[in-house]
Amino acid sequence: MVFSISFISHSESRRPSKPHQVIHNNSTPASKVKRVDSLVNTSILSANAPEFYPSSSPPYEESVSEDGSDGYYTETTLAELVEEFLSHLNSSPGSFENDIEHIANMLNSWVTTEETLQELVELLYTQSTVIPNFSYTGARLCNFLSHNLALSPASGNFRQLLLKRCQTEYEQRGVAVRGDADTQKKFHAYVLFLGELYLRLELKSAKGPPSRAEILLTALRELMNALFSHPVDGNLICAVKLLKLTGSVLEDTWKESGKSDMDQIVQRIENIVLDAQCSRDVKQMLLRLVELRSSNWGRVHAAAAADATPDNDPNYFMNEPTFYTADGTPFTAADPGKYQSSVSRSFNDEDEMDPEIEEAFEKFCLESERKRRP
Repeated sequence: MVFSISFISHSESRRPSKPHQVIHNNSTPASKVKRVDSLVNTSILSANAPEFYPSSSPPYEESVSEDGSDGYYTETTLAELVEEFLSHLNSSPGSFENDIEHIANMLNSWVTTEETLQELVELLYTQSTVIPNFSYTGARLCNFLSHNLALSPASGNFRQLLLKRCQTEYEQRGVAVRGDADTQKKFHAYVLFLGELYLRLELKSAKGPPSRAEILLTALRELMNALFSHPVDGNLICAVKLLKLTGSVLEDTWKESGKSDMDQIVQRIENIVLDAQCSRDVKQMLLRLVELRSSNWGRVHAAAAADATPDNDPNYFMNEPTFYTADGTPFTAADPGKYQSSVSRSFNDEDEMDPEIEEAFEKFCLESERKRRP
């Protein structure tokens, strides 16, 4: 739409009005009227003549889109809508609680068919495994939508379709752990998203508090078996991250059922440290993970935690978040210099191991050898 704005010059705005001139101009002389009539009668111009175009230019044609629209306004797609609010949540994760109900209401107005529900599941799964560090927020979003999306077709509701999508990747685990770098990277992102989904996805019950999806517990156990079956650095780093994320919850759940799955996992890690041809840095990560589990995953009683210091509590730094350098080396508040050292140099076979780590490694080897003796 074009708006026409007229401007009045400063001199015109100050020009005095002359009402007597206006009255005089309203009367047209008879000679002028006769002259106009003569021009009209002799003119060869026609109001019905076709529009004129210069011979050098083709006639103007209005653009029409394939869908028949005029091309000026395009309707937003579901993919664009999802990408927009996921980008917002990724850049402002603190706004999740304030925005989630609005997002759910908006999706309920969009997702009205089985096809759009399938599309939404695929979009959320893909973005949750592609956007860096978005698996936590993605899992929270999936949990909320599983309870608040109204559409539930015969093929399954949102939660059921999401689990089916995860199962598709799960069935490729044996191939993925032995695939190329890109295949392994996508698989590792899927594993960590599934770990977050196990922690966040709630199954509500009318008879008691919400519970976790038992099928995801079984899946995580088998995914760890797959990662350990091909103990290259990337797979082992993914397993360490998964256990740091879910280890305490997994072990508590298994213990409640009288299972010793975590003991079996730790035993397998110990065998990998002794026998596998993984890098020295990854072996250090595995050793630290075993130490973390031996300290009850860093959990301490509230009373003890209140008085804990680095001097009186050997597990003081276990409650601190662990980060990883570009080459996979973990570091926490306990060893802040490790990041800087990893930037300035890369490890090779001639590098000396950190004396503290070397001492822990020797103790670990001796203890493992003692356990193996009959």
